[in-house]
Amino acid sequence: MYHTWMRYFTPSPAHHRLGLVCLGVGLQHGTLPTVGPRTLDHHVAVVVSAGSGWFRGADGRRTAVTAPALIWLIPGTPHHYGPDPATGWDESFVDFTGPATATYTELGYIEPDRPVVPLADTAAARAAVGRIARAARRGNPLLEVETGAAVHELLVALRRARADVGADGDPVLQALARDAFQPLTVAEHAARHGMTPAELRAAVRRGAGCSPKDYLLGIRLGRAKELLAATELPVAAVARRVGYDDPAYFSRLFTRRVGMAPVRFRAQQGRTVHGGWSHQIPDPEHPPTIATGPT
Repeated sequence: MYHTWMRYFTPSPAHHRLGLVCLGVGLQHGTLPTVGPRTLDHHVAVVVSAGSGWFRGADGRRTAVTAPALIWLIPGTPHHYGPDPATGWDESFVDFTGPATATYTELGYIEPDRPVVPLADTAAARAAVGRIARAARRGNPLLEVETGAAVHELLVALRRARADVGADGDPVLQALARDAFQPLTVAEHAARHGMTPAELRAAVRRGAGCSPKDYLLGIRLGRAKELLAATELPVAAVARRVGYDDPAYFSRLFTRRVGMAPVRFRAQQGRTVHGGWSHQIPDPEHPPTIATGPT
């Protein structure tokens, strides 16, 4: 016994040029029938939120699937999968394609070499699928754009939900971001997680699509931009705040990566925010406002 709901769409060539287009969405649960063997010409993300089953890819190897989990179906790659007959599973799926899939794959958001991915949870991914399902109502004039935008959200949600952790149980990218401003080498960062440098490089490449050095540099320069735009700290002080004892080296690095010197970047912002820096993330439901008079 199973229950299923699905919709399929045919976006125009103009919509394909947006980068990602949604081709279909579905919500299913129960003892679903086996899928395949088959080969598709587009991507599918299958999110399994409850239950268990199996997956068999091009190599013929059978892999166990235990919720929460993600199954990637890659264009041109044979696949065959299904839930355990005794337990069934709950799944949602999104079919999509577009030129941006190549970039998402390069950045590690789509993983052709890892078709079954353990997830920490599926709440955010299911919310994105729900937005696609709601947009799929009949007669929606914004269907293709709304569902395409939600595919971007889905890929981000799936990346955040991946259960990639270091030996200490701390998500690797989160821990690197936390320690980004400390004067540590890649080898020292790796040792903190009980990993070899090669293992750390593989984890960061898989998670962020770049090397640990570039990932840390991106965080440092992002923070430097915030300090330059929102404070009156001298450039040398900004450099020290983000982990560089040599202000000249920091300025050269900033100029090379950002395309302009730190002083020019600050001048271009055209404003300084007084009152100090806040580390509190604003509540989206109650964003900060500027008082216009006595309250």
